[in-house]
Amino acid sequence: MSRSIRMDAVLVQAVIAGALSFSHLHDLAQAAGQTGWKAWAYPISVDLLMVAAWRRLRAHRSGLAWCWFVVALVASLGANIATAGFLDLAHPPALLRLGVAGWPALAFLGGTLLAHAPADPVAEPEPLPAPVNERPETPDPAPAPAPAPAPAPAPAPEITTPEPAPALPKAAPAVPPALVDHARKIATEHRTRTGSAIDTATLRARLGVPEDLAGAIVAQLA
Repeated sequence: MSRSIRMDAVLVQAVIAGALSFSHLHDLAQAAGQTGWKAWAYPISVDLLMVAAWRRLRAHRSGLAWCWFVVALVASLGANIATAGFLDLAHPPALLRLGVAGWPALAFLGGTLLAHAPADPVAEPEPLPAPVNERPETPDPAPAPAPAPAPAPAPAPEITTPEPAPALPKAAPAVPPALVDHARKIATEHRTRTGSAIDTATLRARLGVPEDLAGAIVAQLA
């Protein structure tokens, strides 16, 4: 099944940049004295070296691939800058002629090193450990002798429960005189309002005291 190529802005931009860089490399090689098919071979050589280094980088992040990728990138970028008017292409400098003349040998060396560089060793999977028998087979133990009959239990001694001691009468709690006076006022107000004497529960609720203390206060008010 063939894959359809989707035309988008990134692909168009890549085609335009590649065409311009290809043209600049051709013009630079032609200005350095390479005419005819040789001038067209230079941009092809630079682009192929860049592609080979990039493919090597994607497979293995090695310093060799980075080195040749930078060399090809500098050659392409240098051609773009040189043809933008920074150099007189009608009278190119001797250093430019030297670089263009020595590029084929440099590109051949880089392509050969990238093609024959050893690949990273693939780690072999570790062998699985042998299964360990968690429950080793053991010979059947000899039958245990029959247990001797247990002796009859001795009768338990009778335990007599002592009678509880008689409860001592609780002493009446001490009532402060001020609390008695306050309770007398409440009892008087209750008698005036209801016509009956106040009971222990009502007095306890009004004063917020324990029940025994309320009973002692009612006893004093009687």
